Amino acid sequence: MRTYAGHSSAAASNALYRRNLEKGQTGLSVAFDLPTQTGYDPDHPLARGEVGKVGVPISHIGDMEALFADIPLREMNTSMTINATAMWLLSLYQVAAERQAVAAGEDPAQWVRALGGTTQNDIIKEYLSRGTYVYPPGPSLRLITDMVTYTVREIPKWNPINICSYHLQEAGATPVQEIAYAMSTAVSVLDAVRDSGQVPADEFASVVARISFFVNAGVRFVEEMCKMRAFVQLWDELTRERYGVTDDKARRFRYGVQVNSLGLTEAQPENNVQRIVLEMLGVTLSKDARARAVQLPAWNEALGLPRPWDQQWSLRMQQVLAYESDLLEYDDLFTGSVVVERKVAELVEGAREEMARIEELGGAVVAVESGYMKSALVASHAERRRRIESGESVVVGLNRFQSTEPNPLTADLDTAIQTVDAGVERAAADAVRAWRERRDADPERRARAAAALDRLRADAASGANLVAASLECARAEVTTGEWAGALRQEFGEFRAPTGVSGSVGVSSSEPGDALGRVRDLVARTGDELGEKLRILVGKPGLDGHSNGAEQVAVRARDAGFEVVYQGIRLTPEQIVAAAVAEDVHLVGLSILSGSHMELVPDVLRGLRAAGAGDVPVIVGGIIPESDAAALRAAGVAMVFTPKDFGLNEIMGELVGVIRRSRGLADLEVAPA
Repeated sequence: MRTYAGHSSAAASNALYRRNLEKGQTGLSVAFDLPTQTGYDPDHPLARGEVGKVGVPISHIGDMEALFADIPLREMNTSMTINATAMWLLSLYQVAAERQAVAAGEDPAQWVRALGGTTQNDIIKEYLSRGTYVYPPGPSLRLITDMVTYTVREIPKWNPINICSYHLQEAGATPVQEIAYAMSTAVSVLDAVRDSGQVPADEFASVVARISFFVNAGVRFVEEMCKMRAFVQLWDELTRERYGVTDDKARRFRYGVQVNSLGLTEAQPENNVQRIVLEMLGVTLSKDARARAVQLPAWNEALGLPRPWDQQWSLRMQQVLAYESDLLEYDDLFTGSVVVERKVAELVEGAREEMARIEELGGAVVAVESGYMKSALVASHAERRRRIESGESVVVGLNRFQSTEPNPLTADLDTAIQTVDAGVERAAADAVRAWRERRDADPERRARAAAALDRLRADAASGANLVAASLECARAEVTTGEWAGALRQEFGEFRAPTGVSGSVGVSSSEPGDALGRVRDLVARTGDELGEKLRILVGKPGLDGHSNGAEQVAVRARDAGFEVVYQGIRLTPEQIVAAAVAEDVHLVGLSILSGSHMELVPDVLRGLRAAGAGDVPVIVGGIIPESDAAALRAAGVAMVFTPKDFGLNEIMGELVGVIRRSRGLADLEVAPA
């Protein structure tokens, strides 16, 4: 039983973890901030606005020791949501455990072998949905392979990879796509480990036994339960037939769950509580396909960062189900159900077909590099949006049953969410600079750090397993940015396909329908200006959750705009340069990480400095109303949040913003 937690600093997160453990939480699920996830120290320019916002910053071994102070790692089961820098964070975790053992007067090697937990480490889904990748697919797969082969021998209770279909569903995946893409990722990883020659064939079952999964559970809980039974069936089949694993225990489908955040609403957020409970039932009702670990979001995640009380509420939901209900006392409730068997067979058949298609393309890595999987997800998400906008899919409180009594939970929105103190980033940047300065002031420590980084680069070039060099970097007081930077020098960086150009959006409309009316507005405004309307959709900072930006870009294209979208992880300077070079009529910024108050003003200042201050800027994201008011006062034309779900209506608003910025009168929208 877990809640996903971490923010501000190692010390603040440590206090939160200890409180949660005292409340009955049985494991830790660590959220790292975006600079840590993407390999930057807090004082790096790209870290601006992102430090401590969506997780805890961990820059070196000192931070890792502080994060787990007074929490004996030998006794803990720790899940770490970390991917591109997973090897580095596991190295820090191991060294922290070794130091705890020494302090306790015990054998460090025994503590390391006793460590239990999981590194997420699924880089494929990062290219597709979450965006915290760093290196190209080939080197990234090598880092995973090295971790798998190391942990199987040295940390045998550790799950070195958590293959994540969770984020695929957040990006719009259907159940079939979620199963197929996760299984195809598993095939890529297992094939790479097998082909590396680092694990003898007679020990390969131990590799399969350490592969875990992290799945999503949506509100259609019968379908989600059937999806999990399909996962179990396919994994058993795949590991037996493709990899020859005969041990039933090694073939067991081991998975944890974070229930769906995509379906949580800002409108009437109290409804999220029952959604979360239903989603939890989808992965607990069927004993033969029951989750091993569950972590639940909080009711107010669509509003901002949950408070400790909100996380406690989610923990109590699990405890009520486990200890008050009788659900866990019975054998599987669905064995022999004709309805369930039929739905499971349908999902298995669809997943097999999609897996075969990916195999024909050359596997998951090739399907990422070609843009196939990303385009498919963007198209699926566009279809999901269309159903909600049309009312085919009902979302209570959002597109139906919208009248509501005043909500006491959100009466004061500024206190309904956790906020991160603005001084956190400055303190973290000062601290990491001081860490490097103290280290380098000692000639012996400076030399050890330099030698460790030299070895890391050399091993990266030679093909040696990189865990040993990473452990030495941790012991030598190297920082996160230094470790990742050394590998950037050897491996280079990667920009994944956006999926926008290859996706199929809402390609047709009837005259007079919502999209048709917006197309008319776009065309008439373009005629008046004598040019096609151009908008830039930008993702400043390190926030890689690009689903919203992609959907806006696709719908804008379908509405007749010319769209400039360059993907994630752009600096404000790059966005300004693109806006000027493309001579756009409007800039739209998408930020979900909480860095809007730092990065949006940077873009506004940059546009003014470039002589483009008349280009209107709109912003979308998880933005509290007090921040939205401040952004509008700073010059932002409009602010959109998750309650603004109608993309056609948003497109009409964009046309109005452009017309007003160019001195044109508002156009009357023709009635439907």
